[in-house]
Amino acid sequence: MNKQLPILLQEQEQALLLAWLEYRANPDFERFVALVSLLDRFTNSLQEKSQAGLAHACRQLEQKALALFGDEARHPISEPGLEEMERIIVRFSELMRYYARHGFRLQPDRRGVTHVPDRSVGTDTNIVIKATPEKTTEDVGKDAVEIGVKSRSVYLLGGEEAAWRDLVAQLRYFGVKAERRDWHAPVADDTDLSIYLVDMQGQQQPERFSLLRSLRERHPTALIACMNVADDFALIHRALMVGVDHCFLESDSALQQILELVANQMGTDEESYRVLVVEDSMTAAHAIRSTLESHGVEVFTLNTPSNILQAIRSFQPELILMDMYMPYCTGVEALQVIRQYDEFLSIPVIYLSGETDVGLQVAALRLGGDQFLTKPYNPVLMNAVIKSKIERYRALRRMMQSDSLTGLLDHTSSKQALADTLKNMPEGYYLDVVMLDIDHFKQVNDAHGHAVGDQVIRSLAWLLKQRLRQSDIVGRYGGEEFVLGLIVKAPGKARKSLDRIRKDFNRISFHGAEGKQFKVSFSAGLASHGKSQERRLEYVLEQADSALYQAKSQGRNRIVMAS
Repeated sequence: MNKQLPILLQEQEQALLLAWLEYRANPDFERFVALVSLLDRFTNSLQEKSQAGLAHACRQLEQKALALFGDEARHPISEPGLEEMERIIVRFSELMRYYARHGFRLQPDRRGVTHVPDRSVGTDTNIVIKATPEKTTEDVGKDAVEIGVKSRSVYLLGGEEAAWRDLVAQLRYFGVKAERRDWHAPVADDTDLSIYLVDMQGQQQPERFSLLRSLRERHPTALIACMNVADDFALIHRALMVGVDHCFLESDSALQQILELVANQMGTDEESYRVLVVEDSMTAAHAIRSTLESHGVEVFTLNTPSNILQAIRSFQPELILMDMYMPYCTGVEALQVIRQYDEFLSIPVIYLSGETDVGLQVAALRLGGDQFLTKPYNPVLMNAVIKSKIERYRALRRMMQSDSLTGLLDHTSSKQALADTLKNMPEGYYLDVVMLDIDHFKQVNDAHGHAVGDQVIRSLAWLLKQRLRQSDIVGRYGGEEFVLGLIVKAPGKARKSLDRIRKDFNRISFHGAEGKQFKVSFSAGLASHGKSQERRLEYVLEQADSALYQAKSQGRNRIVMAS
């Protein structure tokens, strides 16, 4: 999944057309299963790449194919069904081809930051927001890894100009540029991957839903989100039914909504799913492996459970696919052994078996299994089950390691990440460790309430994630205090970039009690250590904390480097 997106789209488009031509030439059930599996893999891939629009179009094609799935008796499908499928497939392949050639032609500026060419600007009442890349850290040094984010247009439709002027100004500090755009300016464009934010405040009458439906019809691959939606089931349901992807309530912060939505569209290359297959039949194991690997899953197979503990430790699977009956011991017995180890308790396990007795299946699940798939298994269903189980497993791990308010690493995970970095850092490099604290934060909570204080903390967390590199450590140490870890080639090289972040954060206006606006600053202490110094983590943190104390005592709103 590390290929460049244009190349990936070209390969997927060619594979889709080939799979369809093979089915048309010999329309048997197995070839149709291969086609549906391919569409399922493409949908997952596009979602992982944060291509919401193309993923939406691919999902529609997949749903159409699944509606025709049936069994062997229903194949070949009828001629009208073939014609409709071919029309949809040809149109989707055109979309993929278009974006492989034109949709991601980003232009680097002098800092290595990428931007898309400007579109024409409309007349009045609305705004187009262009998300500039996040993690530039150009001042960290030449060793900094510049990560260019796919820049895309985000249109804000509805609302008065005066109401959004302040929000537009605030967004600029987070690297988001805003311009005006008229509601009716966008024309029909089913190759549009933009994000449309629609202000629903005071506009939740039938006309607005008609406009939303029209927007979805004109831009089937775009992402549409409604802001300031009333807390009403019927209204939210109606918005979703006309094609809206997300609804944000009136009580939510508009700034936070936009920042999180843009951040979610940046996308990262996640690691492949890792599945351990325990199956005594080499033929069955090979078939399972081929099916999973065709969906980008990394697979390790065992033909006997006797070596399963060693395989789990070395391969570190995110799911175990276990045959129910094996000569050495049953899958249930093997799982009972696995569950004796605390570090393996959360790994999901799916049984594979021809067993149809519901009582035995329930008994097996009670002993630690997560799901039962009956042989012969449907490969599309198996892939969907595995994907959902692993995603939940990853979400659980992230939740256990992350701070619930900001999504950053929590106190324990931050210290572990810093310790690992100090231990494994290459020779000739340094780790800049930063202790960062929001100034006079108690006064913010006392004057404006803890909800506003939480917004301040989340805003700083988002700014840090947006400005720093993906490889940098960013954690919430506790309360209003953060900890950072940046690998650099010279001691203190991160200070200049952090100072720019400090200045920009100090310019952001927050809305507090009774509509009062206020600004906040932060202070930071920086300690830099190289691998050759072999310092303990606690010593490095003490040095950074001491420098933070100096920054506070010298008047706050500054960065001090430890001597």
